[in-house]
Amino acid sequence: MRSSPVLPATTTAPARPPAPTATTAFAPFARTVAVLSGTALLATAQLYGMIALLGSAAAGWHARPTSLTWLVSAFGFGYAAGFLLFGPLSDRFGRRRVMVAGVAATAVTTALVAASPGPDAALILRALQGLTIGAFPPVAMAYVAERVEPRRRLVTVTAMTTGFLSAAVLGQLAAQGLAATLGWRAFFLVGAVAFGAAALLLRWALLPDGPSTGASPAAAYRAMLPLLRTPGLRLLYLAVPTVLGSFVAIYTGLQLTGTTGLLGLRASALPVIVAIPFLTPVLARVPGPARVGLALALSAAGVALIGLLHPGTLLLGALLIAVTAGTAVAAPGLIDTIGSRAGAARGPAISLFTALLFVGASLGPQLAGALTGSGLAALALVLAGLLAVAALLVLASAAGTGRGTRR
Repeated sequence: MRSSPVLPATTTAPARPPAPTATTAFAPFARTVAVLSGTALLATAQLYGMIALLGSAAAGWHARPTSLTWLVSAFGFGYAAGFLLFGPLSDRFGRRRVMVAGVAATAVTTALVAASPGPDAALILRALQGLTIGAFPPVAMAYVAERVEPRRRLVTVTAMTTGFLSAAVLGQLAAQGLAATLGWRAFFLVGAVAFGAAALLLRWALLPDGPSTGASPAAAYRAMLPLLRTPGLRLLYLAVPTVLGSFVAIYTGLQLTGTTGLLGLRASALPVIVAIPFLTPVLARVPGPARVGLALALSAAGVALIGLLHPGTLLLGALLIAVTAGTAVAAPGLIDTIGSRAGAARGPAISLFTALLFVGASLGPQLAGALTGSGLAALALVLAGLLAVAALLVLASAAGTGRGTRR
């Protein structure tokens, strides 16, 4: 099957969406794409934006920047939990209802982060913020699978993918710019207003929910744990946390070590992030494990050279592009491979994948905080080793599957 080019978004889309009938009302295409992709950008920007705010928030609270890396991690853990929680719940309560409620709640939790009196309160509020916006990505993908006209689903998914992926750059750029002009809290105040507007737009743009399917959320949760013991999936799941974990860690390390030219370094990755989703039809010709293994090897080589060469700004930018490209190819490749091997359990399998992806993203800042005391090199070399091991795990996973299931 051809991969949907998605990084953090394809979580609980049904394995077999309802077949359209002559009376099916499909969602209006233009407004659906615009609102879903815009909300996707807002959602994940809140994870990456905090990386650029570590220094200014630490100065405001008279804290060490390394101690505030937990503010990135807390959001990531909450985000991962939200993916697991809300996807199955939307089967029972309706896609639009869950998305609108989650995004509206995020407007409140984001404003509360802006009002945090200190790091301890901010830590709790960041986890809550991640949890509430975790209601959007899995449910949005399920909505696209069910309500968007089949011939327009790939375009819709690609637009959402671009939103999720470009947030890695645009979130950091927006946070850096707002912190420099209005203070670090402005990023969250602007975000709160944007989430409030997004909730209203989602209510306007999305079709009303149909009758409840009566599906049991508990059944979806129970289906996840056995997947960790499935031979064709076990090694893949072990590799998953390194994908976003290494990406977030290297950018956190750049922030913590005071690397010069961060604005340009962050912006340089945007073209490759935008381009990768559109290259998916070409990339999909390479079998899944090989595609993912090569992508992880590319990221490993990029961070290894950062650690070994101590590069200047131009070379560092080029190496970060390689790391970004590897990340952007590896994640959808893993979705494709895991989904094809999970069979009827595709929805729970991809939910578990996405949760592990963001567990890795949550651990990345902690690794950066622990290893950047004497510079970036130690962090980069450790990340290179982890990515190399992950690449080997993915390639080894192919040996345990038959040719008919090898992806």
